[in-house]
Amino acid sequence: MPNGNLKLAIQKSGRLTEKSLQLLKTCGLDVENYKDRLFVTVRNFPMDILFLRDDDIPEYVQNGVADLGIVGENVLLEKRSVVDIAKKLGYGRCKLRIGIPEYEELENIEGLNGKTIATSYPNIMQSFLNENKLDSRVIQISGSVEITPSLGIADYICDLVSTGTTLQMNKLKKSFTILESEAVLIKYKELEMNNEKAEIFSNLLARIESGLNAKNSKYLMMNIPKNSLKKIVEIIPSLKSPTVLSLADENMLAIQSVIPADKFWEINEDLHNEGATDILLLPIENIIL
Repeated sequence: MPNGNLKLAIQKSGRLTEKSLQLLKTCGLDVENYKDRLFVTVRNFPMDILFLRDDDIPEYVQNGVADLGIVGENVLLEKRSVVDIAKKLGYGRCKLRIGIPEYEELENIEGLNGKTIATSYPNIMQSFLNENKLDSRVIQISGSVEITPSLGIADYICDLVSTGTTLQMNKLKKSFTILESEAVLIKYKELEMNNEKAEIFSNLLARIESGLNAKNSKYLMMNIPKNSLKKIVEIIPSLKSPTVLSLADENMLAIQSVIPADKFWEINEDLHNEGATDILLLPIENIIL
C-alpha cells in the first residue's frame, strides 16, 4: 500500500458507514466496488480507503497506518488515542447517558456516589466521575449493558441512548447525559511532515467543508415588492449580501440568497407579511466560501 496516496479509514459496517460514503460522494470522490472489501482506491483522487471496525480506527490513525479516519467521538475518547480532530462532521450524533431503574429518581450527579455503574465505556465514565469528584464503582460490560441492573450486577448503567426504547424494555429510564458525540475526521499527528500528503489532505478538507456548508444551507429565491426590499434584506439571515434582480414588472424585484437551512421556517411568515411571493427553497450541492 505504499503508493503515496492519502489513506482514510472508515467504519466497515455500522451507523456511520453510509453517511461517511455519502460525504465522500459529495466531495466528488468516485468510490466503486467497496462491498465486502477491506481496501479500495478512489478512482479520481489520490486516496485509498480502509474499511475497519470502528474500535480499530483511532489506533490505525495514531500509529500512522491510516493518515485519516472517520469515527464517533465516543469511540475516540474511549480509546484515548493520540490524534488530532481535523473536523467535526455533523452526523452520527448520539448521547452517552446514565440509565437508572424506572422506579428510582436521580436528581443530581451526587446521587452517583456509592453506586456501581455498568458500561461499555469505562474510560469515559471514569473520567466523568473524576472530573466531578464522584466515588462510584465502574464495571466494564462488552454487551447487553441494559440487563445488568435486573441481574444485580450494577445499580445503574451508562450507554448510548437514542429513543430510550431499549431502556424501557429493561425497566430503565434515561437520566444524566455524560457525553454528546458525533462523527469526527481525525488525522495522524505527523501528517503535515509529508508535504505531498499534506497537500492532498488540504484539498480533501476544503471539499469536505464545502459539502458540509452546502448540507447546512439552502438557496432561497423569491419575488418581492420593490418597496419592501430594505425590510426583506433585514429579515433574511443571508451568508452574504443577497442578489437583487429587476423583473419585467418595475414594481417587483427578485431576491436570491443562501441561508442556513434551519432558519427558513423562522422567517417564512415574516417574508409573506412583507409581500414575498413565489418562494423557492432549493438544495445546494457545494459551497465554496
